[in-house]
Amino acid sequence: MMIIYKPFLTTLEASPEKTYTLINNHHISSATIAKLRKNKPMNTTTLNDLCRILNCKLEDIACYVPCDEDQSL
Repeated sequence: MMIIYKPFLTTLEASPEKTYTLINNHHISSATIAKLRKNKPMNTTTLNDLCRILNCKLEDIACYVPCDEDQSL
């Protein structure tokens, strides 16, 4: 299927950081937050920044969900 960012929402909820602080203190754009919520493609630099800000691992932000509709390799 795709890379999904459902773990991000759980990690953010457990963190002292909130959407407001990501945007205002850490300069993560509201468009990036919207992409995370809608499972849209994400730049790996942004994922790195989120891991650093939230002091977490990549799997705490994203996971791969296989699907029969994936492009053939």
